[in-house]
Amino acid sequence: MFHNLYKYRYLLVEIVKKNIKLQYRNSVLGVFWTFLQPLMTTLVLVLVFSNIFGRNNAVVLNYPIYLLCGRLLYEFYSQATKRAMRSVRLSASVIKKVYIPKYIYPISNVISTFVTFLISLLVLVMFVLYFQFFSDRPVHITPYAALAIVPILILFILCLGVGLILSVLEVFFKDIEYLYEVFCMLLFYLTPIFYHVDQLHANRYVQMALMANPLYSIVSMFRSCVMFGEMWNWHWFFYAFGFSAATLAVGALVFYKKQDKFILHI
Repeated sequence: MFHNLYKYRYLLVEIVKKNIKLQYRNSVLGVFWTFLQPLMTTLVLVLVFSNIFGRNNAVVLNYPIYLLCGRLLYEFYSQATKRAMRSVRLSASVIKKVYIPKYIYPISNVISTFVTFLISLLVLVMFVLYFQFFSDRPVHITPYAALAIVPILILFILCLGVGLILSVLEVFFKDIEYLYEVFCMLLFYLTPIFYHVDQLHANRYVQMALMANPLYSIVSMFRSCVMFGEMWNWHWFFYAFGFSAATLAVGALVFYKKQDKFILHI
């Protein structure tokens, strides 16, 4: 698989470019939506939840940045896995005519979503600069901010693994697409995006269940670097990296075992 991926690397780049272009093909604002969508969503969530979860400065100092950090990472996971899930079935016409390694399609969709996600991080930079220079609650920026790339890469690995698994399931079970929509909605509320776990005043077992979500560890690592200017908890790192690596391994194995049967179902 890795040999073929390197062999078809130029095709992979072209498919990534095509995906990015098609994403904004019929849009008047084009790539500007990459900035506008997270900005508008964050403003709405701040208006709705800031008076509930954003009052305690001891827990959340800069609530808009706190919310945006979680929202951007969750949105990347959600969009990347959904597009990877549909990628094989949507490319059925090409797969039936010429030989192309089929895993290129889910991988290219995750990469193209990753590119737009990196562009959307500029919105976070704008918020950080605003609070740094025009607010009485500046963000504590330290050299640890450079380590924010680590949880981003772990999330990328997780998206690849989940995307490969979902793309296989989508070929054989079309209903997985609708089930996954519900799952992503639940995941949004189970991930501490607009709240802090300590603010829920839940019992220990509920908190442990929320922390079992790998997105909790990834988002918490990212916030530690960007917001609090400190090193993350290493338990978060080992759990998130181990979970993501295992998911990628399972995804690659499942895809490799089932890809020859795709042609019978697409």
